[in-house]
Amino acid sequence: MALLLFDVGNTNIKIGLVRENVDMVSYVLPTPRASTADNLGLDLLAILHLEGLKPEDLKAIVAVSVVPPVNPTLRNACVRFLGQPPLHAPEDLPIPLVNRYERPEQVGADRLVAAFAARRCVQQNCVVSVDFGTATTFDVVRGHSYLGGLICPGVLSATRALSQDTAKLPQIDLEPQSPELTIGRSTEESLNQGLIFGFASMTEGILTRLEKHLEEPIAVVATGGFAPQLARVCPAIANVRVELLLEGLRLVYEETIARPL
Repeated sequence: MALLLFDVGNTNIKIGLVRENVDMVSYVLPTPRASTADNLGLDLLAILHLEGLKPEDLKAIVAVSVVPPVNPTLRNACVRFLGQPPLHAPEDLPIPLVNRYERPEQVGADRLVAAFAARRCVQQNCVVSVDFGTATTFDVVRGHSYLGGLICPGVLSATRALSQDTAKLPQIDLEPQSPELTIGRSTEESLNQGLIFGFASMTEGILTRLEKHLEEPIAVVATGGFAPQLARVCPAIANVRVELLLEGLRLVYEETIARPL
């Protein structure tokens, strides 16, 4: 049996498959691929076939979404092509954290799931999950309570803004050539250094201020597409979990309504 997991974001839909004694595998589809249930359903059948699975091999389908218009399409695709609807966190599966946000409904479900997963990853009372996605988010958990966090510009959105608004700027790869900052000797190198070390310094600065504010040591778990690159130049990032949110969905499912696979 397997779990099928969905992280529905504004840019991409990340899909995970979890099976007993097998490492999680993941796939990424652009969110526009979910324009119709047929498109998405056929993509899902192709993924299952590639992994040697059939719809009846799925124990459950678990999803978190920050794009409400996609949810009916996802449901229709799963019911029609896979034979069961997805369970959404937190609507169908409560996230085992006490939400201390002033208005709890305003917290993105993806942030809560990632924060919950980060808390389970490390044996420390105070944990900060940092997600380098479309935005860069910092989310703080103390004990079993979600305290809140910060939302900053994202690496990719900053890069796109520079490229769109400045015609002569080249495309860059955002790969650090060295763990130490160097002075760029070309426009490409200047951009690469500025973005990588700019975001690393922002991360280090915010984490230092958070630790002072919380008055206790914090553990940091980073995720998102650029987490591995930034971790190479940012010593404050001790743990990188690229699949943190998908892992969080698995944990939410197992801890609320099911035993582990």
